[in-house]
Amino acid sequence: MTNQQGRLRMRVAVFACVAAVALLIDQLTKAWAMAALAAGQTIRVIPGLLSLTLVRNPGASLGFGSGATWVISLLAVAACIALVVAGIRTISMKWTVVLSFAFAGAFGNLIDRVMYADGFLNGKVVDFLNYGWSVGNVADIYLVVAGVVLVLLILKGEPFSAGDLAEKAAEPGAGDSAESEAASQQ
Repeated sequence: MTNQQGRLRMRVAVFACVAAVALLIDQLTKAWAMAALAAGQTIRVIPGLLSLTLVRNPGASLGFGSGATWVISLLAVAACIALVVAGIRTISMKWTVVLSFAFAGAFGNLIDRVMYADGFLNGKVVDFLNYGWSVGNVADIYLVVAGVVLVLLILKGEPFSAGDLAEKAAEPGAGDSAESEAASQQ
């Protein structure tokens, strides 16, 4: 096994483990919310900031697209596939972890849409974290955090692929730091 294959296996293992733990936390919190909260009941956790309210959301963020739940579900399937492919293609452990959290968020809500469906992919997502302006769940937190960190990685110039790493090494003034980074990433 080459060093490059070993690093790929390590990134795949990290992706799978982070995603599995994150999914487990998401699904356990949703199961708890369905068992502990009655529909319409609100429990204040931090007054004016966070309450717990059970909501079954057929749409996407803020209830958008509630009439096209199956379309949202198909987009989630496509996103999950794209995130797994990106997780395999990246050379960066940072990208791997961010992509695994994004996958866990998308897949966690997709599980709800499949498990609680009356028809073709028309199930409702279990939301219970009430911020006053929106009600979400742990999977939504994963998606938001992954989105923010993804933007930060792009702004920082974190190489995603070997091609990005080569471009970074070719930049004037990159010198030894890019070469040592290239050696550690591959």
